[in-house]
Amino acid sequence: MTPKLQEKNSLEQGSASYPLVQVEGLKKYFTVGDKKLKAVDGLNLDIFEGETVGLVGESGCGKSTAGRTMIRLHEPTSGQVLYNGKNIFDKSERDMSRLRKEIQMIFQDPYASLNPRMTVEDIIGEPFAIHHTLGGKKKKERIKELLRLVGLQADHISRFPHEFSGGQRQRIGIARALALDPKFIVCDEPISALDVSIQAQIVNLLKDLQQKMGLTYLFIAHDLSMVKYISDRILIMYLGKMIELAASEELYEDPLHPYTKALLSSVPIPDPEVKRERIILKGDVPSPIDPPSGCVFRTRCPAAMDICAQVVPVWQEVRTGHFTACHLYQ
Repeated sequence: MTPKLQEKNSLEQGSASYPLVQVEGLKKYFTVGDKKLKAVDGLNLDIFEGETVGLVGESGCGKSTAGRTMIRLHEPTSGQVLYNGKNIFDKSERDMSRLRKEIQMIFQDPYASLNPRMTVEDIIGEPFAIHHTLGGKKKKERIKELLRLVGLQADHISRFPHEFSGGQRQRIGIARALALDPKFIVCDEPISALDVSIQAQIVNLLKDLQQKMGLTYLFIAHDLSMVKYISDRILIMYLGKMIELAASEELYEDPLHPYTKALLSSVPIPDPEVKRERIILKGDVPSPIDPPSGCVFRTRCPAAMDICAQVVPVWQEVRTGHFTACHLYQ
């Protein structure tokens, strides 16, 4: 049985949900001079209807590129993404335009993702204009309804982005993403540009909206404590590669991969009695243009062995529903 089928079977046991999104062998390379930058190098992931999958890793590991390629904001180098069983990379521009109603994105920077020359009414109403769904009075009422849904006032409809705080701007971005009643939303670090107190409000809003509307999320973030709070499962990436995947609680309580252990050791524990060994990784992240042979993490791994430089570790299920790619478990 292939690792992909093992993952699906393990996660489906005891669950009535089904994979809304299936990512199979996804690669995205960029040409830099005469070389290839391997931003995403072989991503396999099932995202089940109604769940939140957290995607975590250091800056430059390929998280955002993976999310954008999954919904075809970037064209893939190879692989496929199945949405409701159909490969979205095979669809024509017209078919993709229809599919955009069900697949949306919340962008990282609320200051850059909103047009400063447009009012809130124009920003949230733009999806209706593009897809020719609502107009006139009905559109305006729907925009006011969306504003209330994300915790803003209906009379904010005539204001411009510069009149709002960062948290309020992100709520406007969320309202825009919800305008067409999507099923799957890629949240590309939606809280990283916000103050800590506002981050909690946005994450709670996303959880509430998920329960009310039955949404499915890919939640990309740096903040490991926030990812644990919102995610059902968490995928760790390093240098374009999958490192570890497990249920949120299990990953935090018993990580397997040395890289995951190092990441989690940096998360503050709100209990002075609990002591945790801090694992500090040496060196810098290698260039994705010229990654190390074998395991891409071996140059910084405290447990590296000779085989790590020679053989690429196999992605496999070590425990039920818990996957990793590490020679320590092979």
